[in-house]
Amino acid sequence: MKQMNLRSSLLIGLLLLTGTLMGQTKKSFTLDDLMWGGSNYWNLQPKNLYTAFWGSKLMQLEVEAVKTCTDEKGKRVKAQTLFTAADVKALITDETKGRGLNLMQASFPYPNKTLALLHTNRSNLLYDWKKKAIVWQAERDSVRVNEEFNIPSRSEVYAKDFDLYLRTADSKAHRITTDGSKDIVYGQAVHRDEFGIKKGAYFSPSGQLLAYYRMDQSMVEDYPLVDIFTREAKLDAIKYPMAGMTSHKVTVGVYNPKTEQTVWLQAGDPTDRYFTNISWAPDEKTIYMIEMPRSQKKTELVAYDVATGQRKGVLYTETHEKYVHPMHPLTFLPWDSSKFIYQSEKDGYNHLYLFDTKGNQLKQITKGEFVVLDLVGFNTKTKSVIIQSNEAHPLHHNYYAVNIDNGKRTLLDNGKGTHRAMLSPDGTMLFDRWSEPDVFRKIAVRNTATANATLLQTDASPWQAYNVPEISSGSLTAADGHTKLFYRLVKPINFDPNKKYPTVVYVYGGPGVRNVDASWNYAARSWEIYMAQKGYVIFVLDNRGSSERGFAFETATYHRLGQEEMKDQMRGVDYLKSLPYVDANRIGVHGWSYGGFMTTSLITNYPDVFKVGVAGGPVIDWKYYEVMYGERYMGTPQENPEGYAQSSLLNKAKDLKGRLQIIIGYNDPVCVPQHSLAFLRACEDAGTQPDFFTYPGQGHNMMGKDMVHLHERITRYFEDYLK
Repeated sequence: MKQMNLRSSLLIGLLLLTGTLMGQTKKSFTLDDLMWGGSNYWNLQPKNLYTAFWGSKLMQLEVEAVKTCTDEKGKRVKAQTLFTAADVKALITDETKGRGLNLMQASFPYPNKTLALLHTNRSNLLYDWKKKAIVWQAERDSVRVNEEFNIPSRSEVYAKDFDLYLRTADSKAHRITTDGSKDIVYGQAVHRDEFGIKKGAYFSPSGQLLAYYRMDQSMVEDYPLVDIFTREAKLDAIKYPMAGMTSHKVTVGVYNPKTEQTVWLQAGDPTDRYFTNISWAPDEKTIYMIEMPRSQKKTELVAYDVATGQRKGVLYTETHEKYVHPMHPLTFLPWDSSKFIYQSEKDGYNHLYLFDTKGNQLKQITKGEFVVLDLVGFNTKTKSVIIQSNEAHPLHHNYYAVNIDNGKRTLLDNGKGTHRAMLSPDGTMLFDRWSEPDVFRKIAVRNTATANATLLQTDASPWQAYNVPEISSGSLTAADGHTKLFYRLVKPINFDPNKKYPTVVYVYGGPGVRNVDASWNYAARSWEIYMAQKGYVIFVLDNRGSSERGFAFETATYHRLGQEEMKDQMRGVDYLKSLPYVDANRIGVHGWSYGGFMTTSLITNYPDVFKVGVAGGPVIDWKYYEVMYGERYMGTPQENPEGYAQSSLLNKAKDLKGRLQIIIGYNDPVCVPQHSLAFLRACEDAGTQPDFFTYPGQGHNMMGKDMVHLHERITRYFEDYLK
């Protein structure tokens, strides 16, 4: 018995020693490990499952092969190879046209045909894996933009050198426009990509007609960006309409390749108007746009006759004293072409409404204090619409099937975490990839009628060999005294509650974005992990004005950007100061874009609180920002001079006490360099001392290896001046 106790003791001691040694051998991250663009980043990503639907069946996509994954009922099947990249390349006689073939980009546009749509560097093609033949092929080149393939017609549209082109299935090339230039742009996104506009050409349901944007920006002043990568630096000007100044004019045409003619929609004078959310009627006789004046306080859903371009009339009007923000085109019911779904925030949250084509609202389909984040599609068999929403919790993204007739919502996933899903063409199956704060990634396929699921894969954290900090989330009350705000808190590696740690507040704070959700590690950024490794506390709070919390939450900052956001962020600082391990004398702040604006606002408005700041790509004065976004939230400088003066950081340059580094892309077309340069001049005039760094050739966000360089520079600044 004594011998057994001794043996047990030795075993326990060995296990403890092994555990201690394992803890000591845990690795530390480098930025090359953590940052996209780093040399070791992809080596720390676990194998994912890449798929595409062929009808209701899932196909597994690999670089060199396409394999079976599930049957039409979502059950996992033995992986069998349908075809390989070698099979396809063997049929391409010009070897150069086969370069760049990657079967992970394959799609299966025809549910009942053995055809895969594939892409190489120089061609698009349809491959029949049953016949082992290429049945359609079209050349492509690297200068095309907004390229799109239409499934029913097998036509392709693309923009090139500011003009618009269409290639029909018979390989006939149609040059739709000929006068494209930097001043006159065709077939590309307009209105600075606002209002959900991501492209500039829209096929009709059959693909026989094409609606497209024409943007005249000849009246917009050139903004002088500079290209330094020539022997002599040269002007590389962009069109950038600033708040309160002249904006571009947009018109919409409908092209018919059979007649090779364009019919222009007779929408009237386009001056100071926005034409958004283009959608087609199923019968292709009517086209719809959501139109608004430059003030953005009213939207009109307008119908046009496709054959003549004549305005049929206004179906629906919505107004608000602050703004109306349409982001989604109409979605017609697949089983009833006389009815469509319209999305609106008119009851305070984005919800779905059912209308008929006469403009009568028939019912509100979804309702409640939650946001419909996406209309994914329909299950036509159950006559339900599949949506993504945050109904379960403000930090969650989950999928529901909503019965159109009675509004009943059926949860399709586990109700936890953040889900990103893809719907099969018939709407019966949902490919669901999700994570939770303590779940790195799970993948399942779900039946949208029964909610039954087949788990396909579970991925463990790729960081098991590394020291990972404790990451938690919680809530506190906003400066208004009642609104709940959510935060993320990252503690240092080897956290000691008896120590005092330097702390960095990471902030964005602006519309359309939030930083905290219920995904893995509460969506902590890689740089936060790196800083925790360096011995910092990192704190992230989504203030009022950020996204996915409803209209009142987002518009709390209306006409006074930065003010309510700072009050909420200071509530976060009060919470930090209540924590015994936070050193209140060593608090820094960092953010990019709107977060750069917030960083500069906080360090100049609260100079005795924030010792160090790093502001990336900041807005400094909203009069230098673009028309559509800026005027939605601030109005024009002429209408709201007090708001612009209050939010301008040029007026705060004199109040800078701590160390502030401003970092920009030298060729930033979003927050143009004038912001930062004007602030530097104001600081020079005031005798204050910011630091400045720039990345020549980079835009608003750094790309490639510069991501690693950037985050090393940010880290060094805090190491030098905060630690």
